[in-house]
Amino acid sequence: MEGFITFFDNLFFGTSVAHSMIILALAVGVGVYLGRIRIAGVSFGVTWVLFVGIILSHFGMTLDGTLLNFVKEFGLILFVFSIGLQVGPSFFSCFKAGGVKLNFVACIIVLFDVLMALTIIFLTGEGVDTVTGIMSGAVTNTPSMGAAVAAYKDMNGVDSSNIVLGYSVAYPLGVIGCILSMLVIKGLYRHNIAAGGIQSDNVNIKRFSLQVTNCNVAGVRLEEIRKRNNLNFVVSRIMHCATGYCEAANSASLLNIGDRIMVVANADVEDRLTELIGCRVGTDWLGDDEQLISRKIIITNPKLNGTKLSKLNMRHQFGVNVTRVHRAGIDLAPTASFHLQMGDTVTVVGKEASVGDVKKMLGNERKYLDHPNLIPIFIGIAVGCILGSVPLTGTLIATPLKLGLAGGPLIVAILVCYFGPKIGVVTYTTTSANLMIREIGITLFLACVGLSAGSGFFDSVVNKGGYMWILYGALITIVPILVAGLMGRYLLTVKYGTLMGVIAGACTNPPALAFANEISSDGDAAVGYVAVYPLAMFLRILIGQMMILLLC
Repeated sequence: MEGFITFFDNLFFGTSVAHSMIILALAVGVGVYLGRIRIAGVSFGVTWVLFVGIILSHFGMTLDGTLLNFVKEFGLILFVFSIGLQVGPSFFSCFKAGGVKLNFVACIIVLFDVLMALTIIFLTGEGVDTVTGIMSGAVTNTPSMGAAVAAYKDMNGVDSSNIVLGYSVAYPLGVIGCILSMLVIKGLYRHNIAAGGIQSDNVNIKRFSLQVTNCNVAGVRLEEIRKRNNLNFVVSRIMHCATGYCEAANSASLLNIGDRIMVVANADVEDRLTELIGCRVGTDWLGDDEQLISRKIIITNPKLNGTKLSKLNMRHQFGVNVTRVHRAGIDLAPTASFHLQMGDTVTVVGKEASVGDVKKMLGNERKYLDHPNLIPIFIGIAVGCILGSVPLTGTLIATPLKLGLAGGPLIVAILVCYFGPKIGVVTYTTTSANLMIREIGITLFLACVGLSAGSGFFDSVVNKGGYMWILYGALITIVPILVAGLMGRYLLTVKYGTLMGVIAGACTNPPALAFANEISSDGDAAVGYVAVYPLAMFLRILIGQMMILLLC
């Protein structure tokens, strides 16, 4: 019996490698399992790993300090780098079209979060590290908390448990408070939700049919129409009124009165195109034309990585049109200067034989994308760590600023993803591979954070006024969202579903997005979320560090 007790103690309370693996596996495994539990349709997801780590640490199950610190930092680096790989391809494109207005709303939320945090620090005298953690939890942003933890250690040489404690206390109400705020904002719209009376600045791609009725565009080439009116759109097919014949359009195609065209363009130019060309019509293109087909083709030919669409000359060489490009969850309008990347899915319209030739040129071999592309990942992480360690001098504070192990890899991942293909570097990572890296990174980080902070968690909440942190977190969560709701409703006239997606994206809150999708079934919530998520995530991580470096 004594031998069994000794064996048990060594496994769960010792210092061996087996002990460390068991504790980490327990924290991650149990936490992920609990994260699948939904109460009223809401789940705290992977954050349960943090809570389980806190509980294990409270009962004395923890890791060696040096090992704990390494695993924590390694997990953080993997997590933020994978986020950069995810948002990098669409980071700069999210500022185009209607995305500017939506990102402005997101920036308002972020700004008021910081103002609320600063107000709490000034009025209550609460520590900057504690309030920074509360702010990260109130907006359910784990990378922000991780960046703050890393920045605090870089500056002071030790970890701050207050950041983690503040985050842990504020997180649950951060999820619930965001959803409750959405319900309050819903009351501002009243009947306009069902009627669609609020103007939307969707940044998604739409496909619609027009009939040419404006004599000013009759006999004019499509390319000339684009240049004259400074409009970005693609006409994939033309059905000629005189003959009833349907053909694939190109830049030299002429429009005539009565012709019907299939247009692919950003939603924000749909009304302008309708007014310019003619009137909306319903056309069964599949029924009217059996010669033209539409196919989605994946770019897997590495020689095409970073190539301009115009250089492929597919319209004249094959007689086909590229009507849209799907990248990183976003549909993009293909222009002549558009740079293709490995993993892009292009929609092509043309005759079946021609589309087959295009498939051969582009690749369309999904198996090539399944091979892990490790070189840009590890080289990017190395460069990101170097960048994060470079002191930025010339600031107003005594300690030089650093991007840290959160900011450096994030920025490098975004830049590598966006500019890499333009210089011939293949940066594509499959969605499943990216998700695996991200989940391993965040679960390791949260487990180690919980294991390092759990011993003082309950004492801080019960005996050291931690219950007030819940109130502070609620204010940081709710007030900025309500301000953004008022601006979006009355000043910017953003559609309700889109605004809910923007709020969820600005708070980087997946449970809130799931709720927004349920109450807005037209897909606008997802559009708003995707449009603002890259910038919001970047700002959250940066602000998490700046709060510590500038004010601590």
